[in-house]
Amino acid sequence: MKLYSKQDAIEQMNRLAKADIPYIFIIDYLQENIFIERIENVDPYETLFSFNSVSNSTHSINEKRKDIGLLQIGKNFSYNKETDVSNIEWHYNMPLFNSYKMSFDTVVSNIRRGNSFLVNLTCKVPIATNLSLVDIFYNSKAMYKLLLKDRFVCFSPEIFVRIDKNGVISSYPMKGTIEASADRAEEILMNDEKEAAEHATIVDLIRNDLSMVAEDVKVDKYRYVDTIYTNKGPILQTSSKISGCLPDDYQERIGDIIFRLLPAGSITGAPKKKTMEIIAEAEGYNRNFYTGIMGYYMEGCLDSGVMIRFIENEDGKLYFKAGGGITSMSCCESEYNEVIQKVYVPIY
Repeated sequence: MKLYSKQDAIEQMNRLAKADIPYIFIIDYLQENIFIERIENVDPYETLFSFNSVSNSTHSINEKRKDIGLLQIGKNFSYNKETDVSNIEWHYNMPLFNSYKMSFDTVVSNIRRGNSFLVNLTCKVPIATNLSLVDIFYNSKAMYKLLLKDRFVCFSPEIFVRIDKNGVISSYPMKGTIEASADRAEEILMNDEKEAAEHATIVDLIRNDLSMVAEDVKVDKYRYVDTIYTNKGPILQTSSKISGCLPDDYQERIGDIIFRLLPAGSITGAPKKKTMEIIAEAEGYNRNFYTGIMGYYMEGCLDSGVMIRFIENEDGKLYFKAGGGITSMSCCESEYNEVIQKVYVPIY
């Protein structure tokens, strides 16, 4: 797929949508690496995607090219669609608590000084598994899935924005997590003051973001609970729906609209610009495509997801990137444990 600069990407997205040509887009966190390609031209041996009902993952992998994205971890293996995933080997090595706490303290110090209300703090978690990146892509049950050969696989449950044929744009920020097996899990999650404050901040941020590109912005549904099933057991997460009405010429301005909203508020915080500076200081690593967005345009509609739940190959080693929102009410131990909850694959 072709790599674009930000300005070229905006123009290409506008041009293709105006001509009503279906395409996919993949945009990294800092909007420095951007792929755009007509859906018909996406090579399934280099890029596999499944964004709701739009996918190229039904293509068969023949013997000559069955090595797409395979990673060798302790032994040789190859992929086929009948891979047995009933016996998943899944090991992770969380950063030392004291190391995480240093990043956490940097964030909280900035919050207390009034530099941010909410910071999405993430980290890299080394993992080892008997699954290849391709195995994970094909067997994960997720709304948005993406595989870039030899680079990463993403299996995200989080919607970024959707645009329908009537020009209605909707966003569904996801904030708040708990293990579903806990006693009174949903009640505890909904009554947690920190989680409620974090969610309220994100909803307000997304409402403001949508107001930059749309009219009549409103919160349609506030703090509803979804169950997400994983190889480690189910978890509960809270989301909200916010929507607005785009101008009549939205199709020829799709690129401008999407980039006006980036980066996604749910994976940065508020206010965005200063919070991104805090993130860079506290995290100490390059997110790359993690927490960017991925999606497609087709027939006047756009659907996109946030690239969370993300495994990256770095020089033959696998890293799961995960995190959560930090507020003035956050407890370091609880936030550390929330990261652990999110190191999973949705295979069950």
